[in-house]
Amino acid sequence: MSDYVELHCHSAYSFLDGASLPEELAMQAERLGYSALALTDHDGLYGSLEFARQMEGRGLQPITGAEVTLEDGSHLTLLAETPTGYANLCRLLSAAHLGSERLHPRLPRSQLERHAEGLILLSGCRHGEIARALDAGDTAAAEAAARRYREWFGRENCFLELQQTLTRGDTARIRALLRLAHQLELPVVATGNVHYHRRERHRLQDVLVAIRHRTTLDDSHAVRRANSEAYLKPPAEMARLFAERPEAVLATRRIAERCQAFTLTRDLGYRFPDFHGEAADSLLAEICRAALAERYASESAAIRAEAKRRLETELEIVRHHRLSGFFLVYRDLLELARAIAARLRRGQARGRFDLPPGRGRGSSVASIICYLIGLSPVDPVKARLSLGRFLNKELASVPDIDLDFPRDIREELIRAVHHHYGEAHVAMVASFPTYRLRSAVREIGKALGLPAAEVDRLARLAEPRDAAAVEAELRRLPGFEQALTARPWQLLAELARELAGFPRHLSQHVGGMIISSRPLVEIVPLERSRMEGRQICQWDKDSCDDARFIKVDFLALGSLSAVEECLNLI
Repeated sequence: MSDYVELHCHSAYSFLDGASLPEELAMQAERLGYSALALTDHDGLYGSLEFARQMEGRGLQPITGAEVTLEDGSHLTLLAETPTGYANLCRLLSAAHLGSERLHPRLPRSQLERHAEGLILLSGCRHGEIARALDAGDTAAAEAAARRYREWFGRENCFLELQQTLTRGDTARIRALLRLAHQLELPVVATGNVHYHRRERHRLQDVLVAIRHRTTLDDSHAVRRANSEAYLKPPAEMARLFAERPEAVLATRRIAERCQAFTLTRDLGYRFPDFHGEAADSLLAEICRAALAERYASESAAIRAEAKRRLETELEIVRHHRLSGFFLVYRDLLELARAIAARLRRGQARGRFDLPPGRGRGSSVASIICYLIGLSPVDPVKARLSLGRFLNKELASVPDIDLDFPRDIREELIRAVHHHYGEAHVAMVASFPTYRLRSAVREIGKALGLPAAEVDRLARLAEPRDAAAVEAELRRLPGFEQALTARPWQLLAELARELAGFPRHLSQHVGGMIISSRPLVEIVPLERSRMEGRQICQWDKDSCDDARFIKVDFLALGSLSAVEECLNLI
């Protein structure tokens, strides 16, 4: 087995730059005989948990990292060696995003000094600070930067990164880096700066770069890669590329072994806020029993007895799963919503009606606890609802409670939750809109230089299907029957098929929010939301579920707003 492990690799979550999905990279790593692989997407961990699951499912070691953009636009590669290093990586990525213009993260170097523990630094690609200085002939600046990183991270954690992509300037840059490494007694490491899992994907990567720069392939030569070498090469091939520097290859294996101290699929330390601590069980029981006595006072003895039996059964299951604090936090959220509703309805006709500020739905309405603390308007005893789907002794995950609110209350509630728990403990869940047929046709078509009118007509007439269906739509639609005889239209169909399922950009989940007792910036990177006063974590609902985060859903239901407006008009 080769000593080489790839430590610098981008996926499609390096938006409009990486040209392979995490699953494709993991599959190719397995085929090529890798034992480990790092994912180092630009300024984020968006696909890191998905990648870790894919790697571990194949018996391979995932290494968590990122390529960070510094304040001057230069790049730096950081790998998490330990749990502390991972927390520091999250802090650094959060600082880069929250302290900069949205979508343009820049990390102040001063942050690196404060959060270097547990991280391994690689000096980056040709856009790295040290490589840039050497390319410009400024050896003094390169030496100063290398000394600074050595001081902050420690000699054993600071590696000068050697990349041989068969591009003009690579060999001279490697020689200069080796001289600097010898002078400062710093180790070197070989990396491939991977952007796609197979060589054939270079076409798609070229198109993605053209899309990012809002231009065509013909006009993007200056910003595209010079060749097709940015693919995941077999370990033996990488060893041959650096045959004269075996220590640079061996360093990749040693770094991978060090990074075994952390895996992203471990317990990251997330805890749902349970501000009542050990008293949560007794407090929830006290609140529910008092509410039961009030709500069922006028009911028959049989219904009261059934309600009491059902409540005690639920409380026992809740204690078994340690979920008392979970329900109490939901009760706190509803109290916040009530205060907001009272303020918004003050002086309005709808204020005369005792409307609940929000309503639960789905399987949670079968819970008498949800009914008694106000999360559900449905009496599960009278409705004879079965609890098992929502809550049972064999529960493998946290119960899912969806709360619907009128639009104005929901917007105010999200802001109130940020204020109530503190911005360090609250973030919206991300979503990643993927390329569909119409978006793929428009963006790839422009990059290929196809006639704009024809591209627009195809996008408008085509069914809203998966991007992989472009060829089928070209065959189906009148006027496009002959298009596939021309190479540019064939290429459009081929590239759209490859692009299907790729994330286009970061967006915000419709209503999902993460609340944590531990500062979220130590668990997952955060960045600015498009909406003022909100921040968003870099994981979607699936990754949040994999990390065992508890997602609270605040959903805006237009029909509730319509009901309130109707009452306001009465």
